[in-house]
Amino acid sequence: MGTTTSLRAKLADALLGTAASMRVRTSLTLIALVVYVIFAFVQHGEVMLGLIDLAESNRLTAFNLIGAFTFYGLVRSGLSERLSDEPSLTLPQMVFAMVSITWSYAITGPARGAVISIMIFVLMFGMFRLPPRSARGLAMLGFAMLAGVMFWRSQTAPQRYPVKHEVVHLLFTAIVLAASSTLAITIERMRARLAAQKKELADALALNRELATRDALTGLLNRRAMAELLAREHMRIERGQGPLTLALLDIDHFKRINDELGHGAGDEVLRRFSSVVQAQLRAADALARWGGEEFLLVMPGTRAEEAGVALERLRAAVAAGGFDAIAPQLKVGFSAGVAQVHGGETQDAAIDRADRALYRAKQAGRNRVEVAQLA
Repeated sequence: MGTTTSLRAKLADALLGTAASMRVRTSLTLIALVVYVIFAFVQHGEVMLGLIDLAESNRLTAFNLIGAFTFYGLVRSGLSERLSDEPSLTLPQMVFAMVSITWSYAITGPARGAVISIMIFVLMFGMFRLPPRSARGLAMLGFAMLAGVMFWRSQTAPQRYPVKHEVVHLLFTAIVLAASSTLAITIERMRARLAAQKKELADALALNRELATRDALTGLLNRRAMAELLAREHMRIERGQGPLTLALLDIDHFKRINDELGHGAGDEVLRRFSSVVQAQLRAADALARWGGEEFLLVMPGTRAEEAGVALERLRAAVAAGGFDAIAPQLKVGFSAGVAQVHGGETQDAAIDRADRALYRAKQAGRNRVEVAQLA
């Protein structure tokens, strides 16, 4: 059983290729080839029934099989990818099919009505595979080719192709092709609406993801997203992959700013503060709004002493942060507590140590950085 399955898999790979996209294209081309082979047998049956001349049937069969094998070879070899922007060669294959069907109509005689049905099937397939403009063009080409052959055969072989029969066939073809073109337009409009709805849904999902991880006012990570990041960083620390330091930052006298300048100015201060601090951080660092005017800074690969130096630079950047654009002579500073996460310590314990260090910074006069020691 296993050997049979393996042989089938190898045969499928040989016929269709291994890449998923190529297998889809090659499968469709191979199906078309099989259809042409079946059509050749059916056509030979018509020869045996005296409906088609043997020589004419052989010429058409040769044309069909050579063309079908050629398309299969182009797609299976990958050469079609270099020859066309549409590697399946859908439009060339369908034009080829139109020529084959028209040729078949010209030699089939009494059974030619069935050939029109085959053309309709091919065109309907094109409606789903081609852009509407190409599908309509293909429909008009098929109609023009059939109309030309009908006129030619009604003039050269009126007994086998009576004019009145050809007129009926032509009207039938025109009606069905017009309906098919209308269907193609409707389908394309549905596709456009579905594509627009899909994009709107994707945008909405992206916005929801953003809202789920970002603070609406500052655009920084929110508390939930930072907690998830801390959990990942904590696992890295437990594996011994470098130090990690946390810092709690609190804007000094923020309540006074809100009381004296209003909450609108307070919001502007929060946004400006976030922007100034974020601009000074490394790519590996992460800043989150932890609550109110309090922020949590995570610095991977950094020891507590190094973080203290970095926060002193941040204090200088905030002091020169241009807050006077919000209100004349407005100066903003912050206090910070720093704690390095140690092995075996939970992230909550480290944040608690940073919080106690922040409290000491405030008690010592604010606008300063305190580094926590391991409890």
